[in-house]
Amino acid sequence: MLKSIIIGSGSYLPKKIVPNSSFEGITFYDENREPITKPTPEIIQKFADITEITERRYVDDPNVMNSDLAAEVGRLAVEDAGIDKEELDYIIVAHNFGDIDANERQVRIMPSISALTKHKMGIKNLQCRPYDMTFGCPGWNEGMILADQLLKARIAKKILVIGSETLSRTVDPYDRNCMIFSDGAAGVVLESREINEEIGILNHYTRSDNGDEVGYLITDTSLNPDYIGSKANIRMRGRKIYEYALTYVPQVIKKVIDEAGYSITDINKVLIHQANAKMDHAMLQRVFKLYGLGVNSIPEGIAPMTIQKFGNSSVATIPTMYDMMIKGNFLNQSLNSKDLVIFASVGAGMNINAILYRMP
Repeated sequence: MLKSIIIGSGSYLPKKIVPNSSFEGITFYDENREPITKPTPEIIQKFADITEITERRYVDDPNVMNSDLAAEVGRLAVEDAGIDKEELDYIIVAHNFGDIDANERQVRIMPSISALTKHKMGIKNLQCRPYDMTFGCPGWNEGMILADQLLKARIAKKILVIGSETLSRTVDPYDRNCMIFSDGAAGVVLESREINEEIGILNHYTRSDNGDEVGYLITDTSLNPDYIGSKANIRMRGRKIYEYALTYVPQVIKKVIDEAGYSITDINKVLIHQANAKMDHAMLQRVFKLYGLGVNSIPEGIAPMTIQKFGNSSVATIPTMYDMMIKGNFLNQSLNSKDLVIFASVGAGMNINAILYRMP
């Protein structure tokens, strides 16, 4: 039976560490575009209490673009896979804003990020097709799902799937939510193999609510009317996203597990998109509740967290966690042979997806 198996991975974390204290000199504005009178340190502390974020990573060099990050992790993943880069049939790059000029905050999506990634990796193969995946934070997951379908349809044999972001260049500096987002990239090489074992991608499911939910996470002008900068900044309706995620993400995760013939008690790791620690904890609890299990039934360490130190790098968060765990760079966390792993994400659109993967 044809299986889609990860044969290599790579990740990139920018070196610049931005602690919460770096935001203390900012006057934040509310949704009515009025200055918030509450002291900024108090705002920051409440933010940290909810999200658990204490610092994040930013790209420091204005000359480094999102496609540079993608190309770097592409090289790392190909090297880790031990293959020739010319063997790749597809390069799928998930992102939200393309390349963003650090000074003018101008979004550039032509040429596509995937085409630029292929170019910067020096791939000459004319049959290697670049494909951009813009699907909100679940973009890397959706890229994996697309790759799995292409591999099992025998359209391709080896596919590079990357998630890459420079979100520090897309935030409104006067919006409290700017403290959530960060930069980073990670990716994997997927290969199709004829194997009779139940390994690789076992199942997946995607749900897209594009009615009123489409306005939960958008781009908008700054909350500060006097801000001279980007006119397309990330804007979130946090409460709506929180309620949506808690309602539907657990259902999607359960569906993927159940359809494959397993239960939550069979799962070794749940890699959930890192957007808000409080939300992630609550989603995991609700998954177990759907199986009639309480909080005390949740195994310690089943859902690793990186948001505290890395922030929310959107499409890069899940593959970053995977690469760190597989390389032994994640304290007290590892992935072992035959482990059952869930990749789950929610984001702009609104879109939700989940993948069940068994380690080779």
